[in-house]
Amino acid sequence: MAKGIVLLENGFEDSELVYPYYRLQEAGYDVDLVAEKEGEVYESKHGLKQKADRAAEDVDVSEYDVLVIPGGKGPDRMRIKESMVELAKEAIDDDLVIASVCHGAQLLIETGYLDGKKATCWYSVKTDLENAGGEFLDEEVVVDGKLVTSRHPGDLPAFMRETLDMLDSAR
Repeated sequence: MAKGIVLLENGFEDSELVYPYYRLQEAGYDVDLVAEKEGEVYESKHGLKQKADRAAEDVDVSEYDVLVIPGGKGPDRMRIKESMVELAKEAIDDDLVIASVCHGAQLLIETGYLDGKKATCWYSVKTDLENAGGEFLDEEVVVDGKLVTSRHPGDLPAFMRETLDMLDSAR
């Protein structure tokens, strides 16, 4: 069965977690919410609570097809947690589809993955993306190799369309 990871951390943007989570399930993916600690409950910017299915350090990325990084304040917290950064690096090294929206670029910056990549993100992260060697494009969705990026919740339909198209092509 096809599998996906959606990363989870306090301060996540509600729609940027929930929309990809359910769209992947609708497309036939088994989706795990992965955070620093399995079983811990994490709270969104707007009070939505989600329980982590798996701890990042316990995930074998070779079992998965896609890593989704929701935005909000979560990615800034993820990038200082070694297990979350290592999971993202492993997903990149294992050639998973990497789908990042809004502030999700902050975690990817920490991995060094955006160097030489075309991407988009929330406007306040633009300078960070460029300083990390990425090329910022102000578009609803940017695809570069197996990287899919979008700017904000309004871009989610295009973001998931491109992510699912890429996953369908890889099957």
